[in-house]
Amino acid sequence: MKLRNIIFLTALTLTAAAPAQEPSKTWNPNVAGNKYRNPIIDADYSDPDVCRVGNDYYMTASSFACFPGLQILHSTDLVNWQIVGTALTDDYPVLEKYRGTDLDWHRRSQHGNYVWAPSIRYHDGWFYIYWGDPDQGLFMTKARDVRGPWEKPVLVKEAKGLIDCCPLWDDDGRAYLSHGCAGSRAGVKSVLFVAPMSPDGTHVTGPSRMVYDGHEDQPTIEGTKFYKRNGYYYIMSPAGGVKYGWQVELRSKNPFGPYDEYVGMAQGKSKVNGPHQGAWVDTQNGEDWFIHFQDKHAYGRVIHLQPARWVNDWLVIGNDADGDGCGDPVSVWKKPNLPAGKNLQPSEDDDFNSTELGPQWQFEGPFSQYWYFCDAKKSRLRLYGPQAPDNYRNVSDLQNALLQKLPTENFTATARVRFIPNPDFKPKGEEGGFVIMGLDYAGIKFVSTKDGCAMRYVVCKDAQKGAAEQTVAEQAVKLTAMPKPYTQKYAVDDIPQPRSATPWMYVRAKVHSEGTGNAIRAFAQFAYSKDGKKFTDLGQPFEIKEGKWIGAKIGFYCMRPSTKNDSPFFDVDWIHFTGNK
Repeated sequence: MKLRNIIFLTALTLTAAAPAQEPSKTWNPNVAGNKYRNPIIDADYSDPDVCRVGNDYYMTASSFACFPGLQILHSTDLVNWQIVGTALTDDYPVLEKYRGTDLDWHRRSQHGNYVWAPSIRYHDGWFYIYWGDPDQGLFMTKARDVRGPWEKPVLVKEAKGLIDCCPLWDDDGRAYLSHGCAGSRAGVKSVLFVAPMSPDGTHVTGPSRMVYDGHEDQPTIEGTKFYKRNGYYYIMSPAGGVKYGWQVELRSKNPFGPYDEYVGMAQGKSKVNGPHQGAWVDTQNGEDWFIHFQDKHAYGRVIHLQPARWVNDWLVIGNDADGDGCGDPVSVWKKPNLPAGKNLQPSEDDDFNSTELGPQWQFEGPFSQYWYFCDAKKSRLRLYGPQAPDNYRNVSDLQNALLQKLPTENFTATARVRFIPNPDFKPKGEEGGFVIMGLDYAGIKFVSTKDGCAMRYVVCKDAQKGAAEQTVAEQAVKLTAMPKPYTQKYAVDDIPQPRSATPWMYVRAKVHSEGTGNAIRAFAQFAYSKDGKKFTDLGQPFEIKEGKWIGAKIGFYCMRPSTKNDSPFFDVDWIHFTGNK
């Protein structure tokens, strides 16, 4: 029985219809003549894994410290994908020994920590997602419906330095868990392990056994994906590092080895640097495909789809034009023999007409219900400004920044926003803004000062290292009285101070790329407008940098420097994305 650990041969239908979504205005992987182009998703879905259930395909990817975490995408044709849910919401397990330390998310931001290289599988009527937390161990969550609810995460194996895990349920009812290790925590890397696991997938039942050492032949091997086919156990893993690596396949008749090795795909003569780390999928029509990432620096790790075929029980991935058994990544190829899908990419635009946040949005840490209100009646998002964390240095320290991935290389994002400070807050210093965030950040912010409200264009280099933010341009913005909202009669002591607001303003970031492959760079020109028609540039183009293990992101934030019994507001009427010509 093929791929018992991945494929449940009885079709499973979604219990709820996917949310309506307009075709992307920034990226389209569909090409005339029943072809597609890579990347199929030109956005940061790092370390992807995919499983098939009947005629449906489900993908998840590393979310690190971004929440809701473990976004889940759905496709019927392997080319067009739509976000349909998330598996991690507003809480995240913290082991007791880490409470109150710098590894506690209640204490500080955790850029680059938490959810590394997940795997998604369907087994005995359950969806499972496993992932490695490099500081705590290997976790699992499961759900009957891919849209949720997902159960509270279970710690499958506690240990520092374990990452990149993947389950395998064997034909005889036994279960196993493969994983790698992070040299930064474990003190060793380039080695892979397999542990016996309970059939219910909740815990390992014995010690991990090292099954492969890649130091000589496959350095920096990691990212395990565990399969069984034709009596062979396969561990498919990337090697060589994120930006320059290749795809390795290990094969054995025993889950604990010994394993033979094979390189199924490398960059070759293509322009796709580091093609590796992903998922083998066989379709209901008997084809084989491989989904993987390419690291594009500031844009993150984007998703490619490669044709694949089995040759002598090894998977040759991509186009093996020279016949050497190792494929090169393709740029344009014939689509899978599957029902044609609509032109869909993960959500970008948002008019905030729902009572829930759009699935593309993530906070920079586990989040609070006190941080935002999706006001569907007024068709807007209102962000509230919690107190800045202890030892606050700059905006990259805020877990309540609400951001989404950059949708492609060349695009323009425009939003209609306003800032409403709390008139009772003294001293001043409340702020809200529109930012592009990575290791560095830049943005347009509105700040309450003793002289009124100011609009500032700011840049912060080495933000995650604690560098100070620099103001490049500033101008005063006159606050205007809000419509009278206070119609109820209050006791004298309870009369609230009326609020004033900046007028609705239009903020914009026009993003473009220069170079390709490992030489690619990204730049953003920020601008503002009072009428949405005539925009004024602010400063010079800002060079965008990636974040910690993720691509840069774009979005909004609101904050105050100290405690008060009410917060400032940052309202977002809408944000729209268009492709640059």
